[in-house]
Amino acid sequence: MSLPENIVSRIKQLEEKFNAMGQDLSSYLDGLLYADYLTYWDYIHLDTLLSLQSPKTKFPDEEVFIMYHQITELYFKLSIHEFKQIALQEKLTGDFLTKRLQRINRYFVALTDSFSIMVDGMEPEQFQKFRMSLLPASGFQSAQYRAIEIYATEFQRLVSKDFREKMNAANASVKEMFEHIYWKAGATELATGKKTLTLIQFEEKYSKELTELAENKVSSNVWTLYNTLSKEEQQKPELILALKQLDVNVNINWPLSHYKSAVRYLHKNPEDIAATGGTNWQKYLPPRFQKRIFYPEIWSETEIEEWGKTWVEDLFKK
Repeated sequence: MSLPENIVSRIKQLEEKFNAMGQDLSSYLDGLLYADYLTYWDYIHLDTLLSLQSPKTKFPDEEVFIMYHQITELYFKLSIHEFKQIALQEKLTGDFLTKRLQRINRYFVALTDSFSIMVDGMEPEQFQKFRMSLLPASGFQSAQYRAIEIYATEFQRLVSKDFREKMNAANASVKEMFEHIYWKAGATELATGKKTLTLIQFEEKYSKELTELAENKVSSNVWTLYNTLSKEEQQKPELILALKQLDVNVNINWPLSHYKSAVRYLHKNPEDIAATGGTNWQKYLPPRFQKRIFYPEIWSETEIEEWGKTWVEDLFKK
């Protein structure tokens, strides 16, 4: 029985492929002959994935809490996957950059929309109890989120707003700027100014990695790469909108989602926070206090002045 021409053609192509690598096609055909069919559960390692939840207490909602954070980290990984493709693209075009930014924006929209799981999807009484078993672990310790910020913008824009001008004027190095990175204020005791154990742990594990990433991204962060495009491509409305949406998604919508959750579960007066050695998330999380903006050049003075207010909602209705 003769084989169909399309099958013969593919066999010849395979033979050329394996010959080029010094491999024997018949051996690989034997392997294909004896191999089992691929299953969905094996392909995504489903059994392993479903075994990765290990609650520290018996409160049912702790499992919700764990899975939500695991899902969040997977979305962060998707975002970093897109940032890497942008940086590795040999001949970056405005169209390629726009489409990859749109992907990242979709991931963050999904993340922000899903935060109702945290705000409304757990019983406050359970959360208040099981969270005490998780100390000092915190979502603050997400290194992937910090990496996303580093991929997205020039590093000096992540410096605490109280030190930005000084760091820029001094032409500070990445390591010098890292000492004044904005997120440290989110894990510093309000009363004493000391680093919390949460921050100490995070710095011990990730400071070197994040500093090296920042140094590597000096010439290949999104803003730097955007500026390599022609003026015509830079001014395309779709690209400008994608950049603005990324700025809003990462620096406004995501922090505000956390703020709403914190208000529901952790609300205290500043005096009470200081008395218990806590951090003042009420000043750290709201975007209007941080004024962290990835791409100030594409925003108007009024938009920058009103950063974090309700005008941003209109951006996603266009």
